[in-house]
Amino acid sequence: MIRRTAPAKINLDLFVTGRRADGYHELDSLVVFGVVADELALAPADELTLTVEGPFADRVPHGESNLVLRAARLLAEWAARPAGARIRLTKRVPPAAGLGGGSSDAAQTLSGLAELWGLEMDLPTLLELAGELGADVPVCLWGRTARMRGIGERLDPVRGLPPLPLVLAGPGCELPTARVFEAFARSETPRPAARPPLPAEATLPVFGWWLGEGRNDLEATARRLCPGVEAVLRALRAAAGCLVARLSGSGPTCYGLFESPAAARAAARRLAGERPDWWVAQGVVETVG
Repeated sequence: MIRRTAPAKINLDLFVTGRRADGYHELDSLVVFGVVADELALAPADELTLTVEGPFADRVPHGESNLVLRAARLLAEWAARPAGARIRLTKRVPPAAGLGGGSSDAAQTLSGLAELWGLEMDLPTLLELAGELGADVPVCLWGRTARMRGIGERLDPVRGLPPLPLVLAGPGCELPTARVFEAFARSETPRPAARPPLPAEATLPVFGWWLGEGRNDLEATARRLCPGVEAVLRALRAAAGCLVARLSGSGPTCYGLFESPAAARAAARRLAGERPDWWVAQGVVETVG
């Protein structure tokens, strides 16, 4: 049996820098991974089956639209072999939350099945297949702190960041990525990224200042579609020790960067106690580039 961890993707900033002729938006975003993760277990089998368990199992599509099954069939087609595997997904990352859970699951399915089936594949080939599944799947396959640009196909490692004490909080609604981008396209205009150069070997306070100079261009759209986003951001920003609070990806999950792990733990406990209807998680992200 092959086991894979599929961590949440957290967009620390997100600049929408243009729109292509095919309608896709071009992005520039700093991405880290962690705090919460799904788990995949993959075993040999004659047929392809998927079982889903965990706290968000009931919110995962179980048919052929599921990205795990699509990834398995795509890899089998590339390898010209039957798509035989028994896959168990433990779903802990909330779906449609701006955390790339489905994309991360698909990425680790590709990697895990390549090993299970004994396929000799280099990373560029895996990344090319990942791109056929969705714009976020390549960076999730990369799985390390990165700057992603274009529609997600341009990945550059980012090194020298400190460990990041983060709190993730979501108001409970779902915001499918396509819906957010469609609403953004109707009301907003892409603009160039505007952030100062990233300081080398930045301390946490310096990195917090640098990050605060950025933005998430989808945040205003997400607030309109899900008013609970504004309440989450206010609560994070009001918490003791919060350096930056911002929407992650297309939302509705938001993150708070805190001055210490203790401050992050205290904020998460308070938010979870005061708002039991919110989803809250916390942890320290080790930013390996």
